[in-house]
Amino acid sequence: MKLSMTGQMRMEQKMKLAPRMIQSMEVLQLPFLALQEKIEAELNSNPVLEVAEEQSDQTEPTQAETEDVPDDQELVIREDSDNIEDFQRLDSIGEDFTDTLNGAGPMPRQSSYQTISSGDPDKKLEAINNTAAQEQSLLDSLKEQWRMIDADPLVKTAGELIIDYLDEKGFLPVPLDEIHNKDRHKFGLEHLQQAIGLVQKLDPTGVGARDLRECLLLQMRQFPDDMSFEIRMVEQCWEHLLENHLPKISKKMDCSLEQVNRAIERMSKLDTSPGLRVGHHENHPITADVIVELDEEDGYMVSLIDARLPNLRVNDFYQKMTRNRDVDDQTRQFLQKNIHSAQWFMDAIQQRKRTLLRVTRAIVRYQKDFFDKGKLHLRPLPMAVIADEVGVHLATVSRAVSGKYVQCPQGILPLRGFFSGGMEDPTGAEHSWDSVKAKLQEIVDNEDKSKPFSDDALRKQLTEAGMGVIARRTVAKYRKIMNIPTARFRRKY
Repeated sequence: MKLSMTGQMRMEQKMKLAPRMIQSMEVLQLPFLALQEKIEAELNSNPVLEVAEEQSDQTEPTQAETEDVPDDQELVIREDSDNIEDFQRLDSIGEDFTDTLNGAGPMPRQSSYQTISSGDPDKKLEAINNTAAQEQSLLDSLKEQWRMIDADPLVKTAGELIIDYLDEKGFLPVPLDEIHNKDRHKFGLEHLQQAIGLVQKLDPTGVGARDLRECLLLQMRQFPDDMSFEIRMVEQCWEHLLENHLPKISKKMDCSLEQVNRAIERMSKLDTSPGLRVGHHENHPITADVIVELDEEDGYMVSLIDARLPNLRVNDFYQKMTRNRDVDDQTRQFLQKNIHSAQWFMDAIQQRKRTLLRVTRAIVRYQKDFFDKGKLHLRPLPMAVIADEVGVHLATVSRAVSGKYVQCPQGILPLRGFFSGGMEDPTGAEHSWDSVKAKLQEIVDNEDKSKPFSDDALRKQLTEAGMGVIARRTVAKYRKIMNIPTARFRRKY
């Protein structure tokens, strides 16, 4: 076998993303609140980046102030003097400036996100101060209440075990005998039965129930008003309630349908998931990135909400240091690297503003009927249409609308919601699936509740409303997505 090495040349194309391009794509995808956090992080990590504060109007210095500053006086050449002191002061200006660069150190950062302190900031302390206090969980709340219960030690132990088995809604999904057989303890089944009764008296009301029926009964028994009729109805007619057979309930309870409807209305105020009332359930705030306002002369005006974004700039002091020959090469390279990074970051923010404005303006032009007439007139809009109109890549449009919200006369809406598929009616008019859903909701809201529409009847109603030919299974799918019950459960007696 003969081994040999040969050289070969070939031409190929590869796409490599520069760091500047990667940073630009990341900034473009950030929503407004995330962009604020990104700016704060850049201000903390890049020493040359600062916030450009607005210049305040300076007052004229007084005569006493000018007399105390001899170095700022004008150079006056008098004929009756040799002016040696004036020429010496003029020669020392360059030396003073060099001393300032070499010995003064970094200048204080003008940032609205930081406070100037004499020492270095404590990062651990900042992290603690910026961390939100953790709310008490359902488990912790129940165990804290359980410690105050006066009961037999075996019952106390059984109650702690029951609390551990509760789910996030406050229900006990495991039978008591299964808990007794699975966890070998000194207490018996009778202790578990005593403990479940005590757990069900804890807050929130209804916790510790083993099913929905027991949960409602626990709440009604502790309700401040008299709900004896509702309690009897749940105990005796639970299956008929689940099937919405109100006439059978009326006959069995020997009462009118009006009484049954009033009872159901009162029961609708009860909580079917009491455990969710305790604990931390974070609701993320929504801040609009773009405002669309109606102008009678110019139509719809699109503007960005960037008033709370700081005006960034590169520190002049560090820029001068890069041009000073007395600064060592390592320091100069460090400053130049951070200056380039700061300029890229500022350019990425400006590019984000331009792209977001252009994309939103194109959306407003295309969906003008929606802004004029409402959700029923939302047209199908693929992202490729906006990408071609703006002159950018499809992925750029996707990043530009990701997590962004627009404030318009219809409310605060996600930008991505303006892009959806749709269908054409027999006349050739286009309807988005969102407009079909809106029309479906309108038909259900206005139907005769004594004779609600079936899915097939809803399909016919949509066709008559000009939404085109829609399959019954499509109507059923959208009805489930919109949490609209079936006709049997929408019926009112």
